[in-house]
Amino acid sequence: MIVLYESGESSGNAKNDFEGDWQQFMVGQFGIKSKPQIEPAKNTDGWEVITGGAAFENEQGTSVAALNTFSGFGKTFSLAAIFNGQDSVPVIEAFVSSIKLSKPETSAQPDPAIDNSASSILGTWGMATSGTVRSDDYKNPYSVNNYGYSKAQYTFNSNGTYSFVSKTFRMTFDKILLVRESGTFQVNGNNITISPQKSLIQAWSKREGADKWGRLLTTQNRTPEKVTYQFTKHYFSGIQVWNLVLQAQKATERDGPFSSNTTFPNAWYYAPISSNNPVIELPN
Repeated sequence: MIVLYESGESSGNAKNDFEGDWQQFMVGQFGIKSKPQIEPAKNTDGWEVITGGAAFENEQGTSVAALNTFSGFGKTFSLAAIFNGQDSVPVIEAFVSSIKLSKPETSAQPDPAIDNSASSILGTWGMATSGTVRSDDYKNPYSVNNYGYSKAQYTFNSNGTYSFVSKTFRMTFDKILLVRESGTFQVNGNNITISPQKSLIQAWSKREGADKWGRLLTTQNRTPEKVTYQFTKHYFSGIQVWNLVLQAQKATERDGPFSSNTTFPNAWYYAPISSNNPVIELPN
């Protein structure tokens, strides 16, 4: 079986694109829980191609799932192949070889002017991560060591208050974790200080065993974490999206591990809310 998935916006990191599609398509759609073996990345006409595969058991015995992810020019798409015999390999390789990767013709446009003023960060900014993260720690929603995703979002208001929400969903975890936090923020130059006044972590059941809010199981207080970040508004011209980049000396409980994107060291990248980066839907 060969499946070709339509393109979407790239994260700017080919490995992240591959890991996100593996979780969504191979784990989410086909229930393949084996960790993929990833080959070294290849570059073709400006496209970075990452291939990975894993063996798994099904009713027909041992099969192999392979995923090719193509990332370039602000876009990404994937091709999946599932087979249970070596005689299928030439057919799959022929199909992959038949794909013609285009290099879009673009005229050079200057990036929009950077606005790092306090008012430029107002509004809601979100980020999402997928895959395996840190060791299992119930009090840290980013630390549940199973496949799934985590989403986090800040909302900065003109009156100096903020709210923060994060959601963690894992395929093999029987709960959905939700963090709700509120407090104040202060901007001083290119630094922003987040001062929580209330922070809670909640565990919710999975309705119908799926990624749906069920009933509230537990609520715990979290220790307020006052942090001063260095912030930058950065424009990714490939995908034509501004990011609010937050940097700190060390990883925080609130934001989770640093991003694997090395454009900025020790950083998290929050993008404006859009159809590709929707707000977190809350219970009730």
